[in-house]
Amino acid sequence: MDDISKNPDDILKKFSAGYMKINCYCLGFLHHRFFIFVTLLLMTIHFGYNKKQVIQALRYHFLTRPEIKILLILINVFTIMSAVLFAFNEIQPLAFLVFSLMWFILLVTIWRILPRSIYRKAQTFQDHFSMELAEEQIILENNRGSKSWSWKAFSKFVESPYFFHLYFDSRSFFLVPKDAFKNIPEIQEARKLLKEKIKK
Repeated sequence: MDDISKNPDDILKKFSAGYMKINCYCLGFLHHRFFIFVTLLLMTIHFGYNKKQVIQALRYHFLTRPEIKILLILINVFTIMSAVLFAFNEIQPLAFLVFSLMWFILLVTIWRILPRSIYRKAQTFQDHFSMELAEEQIILENNRGSKSWSWKAFSKFVESPYFFHLYFDSRSFFLVPKDAFKNIPEIQEARKLLKEKIKK
């Protein structure tokens, strides 16, 4: 005790060193917590669009529409019925050909004409974007400007093989490519976030 009291400078040095260690620890802890906070509440991705993937996503959209499903079922039923009746000579070949032609036209329209037409007309699919998935909103940016939407602006989301479809209503939606995310865990985190924020 006497030795320490004779060297007050040593006491001051030891106290200062301890104080610096505590400060460094606190700053490191706060920095670590801040990093975790930002990571959980904000995800930024960058993407463009692949034509084949977009066309497939548009096909998926049309084929999952309730009115398209009903129309396809009805035409299939009538086509099968006309084939059976034609086999038993109950109807003329023309009726069978008409229903078969209707089925073919509908399928070609949904599978090729509509998706390709929309892809050609939509400037969106030619652009490159940055998107932030934040706690309260989604922010979309490109070289012409930015736009933000609160999560409440979306009515639902649907997942297809290559995209997350974010629906504003039954007819308008935005495609978020899965390959914009770095890896499978990021896709899983995005899926979890969309399920939490967009209530069907």
